[in-house]
This record gives sequence, C-alpha cells and structure tokens, in this order.
Amino acid sequence: MSNEIDPTTPPSGTGCQECLTGDGWWVHLRRCAACGHVGCCDSSPSQHGSRHFEATGHPIVQSFEPGEEWFYDFRTQQMGEGPELAAPTSHP
Repeated sequence: MSNEIDPTTPPSGTGCQECLTGDGWWVHLRRCAACGHVGCCDSSPSQHGSRHFEATGHPIVQSFEPGEEWFYDFRTQQMGEGPELAAPTSHP
C-alpha cells in the first residue's frame, strides 16, 4: 500500500485543479493520497476526483474538507482511515 498513500506529499492546491482552470465548479474536494492531486467529488458536475483515479490508477482519496479526515478507496467503494497527510489537510 506504500505506493497508494504518500503522507509526505502536499496537496496540489487549495481547490480542484481542473475546475480552477475553467473546467467546471466543485461541491466538495477530495485529495489523492498518492500524489496530492486535489479534485472535485462525484457530486460535482465534472467529478475530477474520480477522473484522476481512472487516469492514474491512484485508488485512495481523503476528504479535503475542513473537519473531515476520512479516506475513500475507489476500488472497494468503501470509506476508511489512514495516516495523517502533509499539511494543509483541507481547503481554506
């Protein structure tokens, strides 16, 4: 599981990287536990978090919402726990 979660990698930014470049808007944010990519959730129109999983195979994300610490595995479609990731752990 070491290649699925890298607790030393910081998030890619404070919002969904694709939405910030004009490709949509987000409802909630998810952070890839492997590379730090911040993407929007499946309730968002563009679902960039799921798209990142499909493109990279990185299966585990953590909520990037204030006060939320849960992880989600796209393969099993289950929530779980994981290590503390590099700061910041949520968007401002």
